[in-house]
Amino acid sequence: MVTLVIATCNPHKVGEIRAILGDGFRYLALDDFAGPPEVVEDAGTFAGNATKKAVALAKWLSHLQNPRANAGSREPGDLRDRMFVLADDSGLEVDALSGAPGVHSARFAALDSGQSGNSPTVENNAKLVRLLSDVPFDQRAARFRCVVALTPVPRAEPEGASPACCAEEAELQTELFEGTCEGRIGFAPRGRGGFGYDPLFMPIGSERTFGELDEAIKNKLSHRARALALLRSKLTD
Repeated sequence: MVTLVIATCNPHKVGEIRAILGDGFRYLALDDFAGPPEVVEDAGTFAGNATKKAVALAKWLSHLQNPRANAGSREPGDLRDRMFVLADDSGLEVDALSGAPGVHSARFAALDSGQSGNSPTVENNAKLVRLLSDVPFDQRAARFRCVVALTPVPRAEPEGASPACCAEEAELQTELFEGTCEGRIGFAPRGRGGFGYDPLFMPIGSERTFGELDEAIKNKLSHRARALALLRSKLTD
């Protein structure tokens, strides 16, 4: 069975990915391992950040003597039998803001203070509402964009190989899958579902926000669902 190590500790994201991809895979997340590396997402694109996370985690997993035991799994056999790292980066692009917040979506509000790390969701949403306060509805076009990186975990690095060469090889083996969902930004948050900017985003064809839509419906429309559908096709071919 294919094992997917999802490069996140966010249980909502893990649950969403599992719901979209289905039961045909074994799933692990970062909190299933002791001491996974922290990766700084400082690339200028979603693809760059997703690739960076996937490659770093795949290299780290290849060094483990027994990743199955490290993850606390009771499954028999070597977990690295068809093991991949799945990492994604996604965000909101607003046309009236020249594509912002983009790759800075998670720390949109923190950019004003210079603080490191992600901003609270309520602060990010409040900033977006404020910046668009004078923008009419027909000019509030936006999209969620997601890029998923899939990197195979090597069983071991070749003896004597340099870390730089191994990282380059892992990056070359990484495949990218992109999905977008077009919509508009509402004037105020609505709904308690989803996370991030979901309560402000209304997908094309709906008068409800992602925060109001049933999760099953969202998982058919979302940017992440579209990227993961491409990935699933690749793994099940």
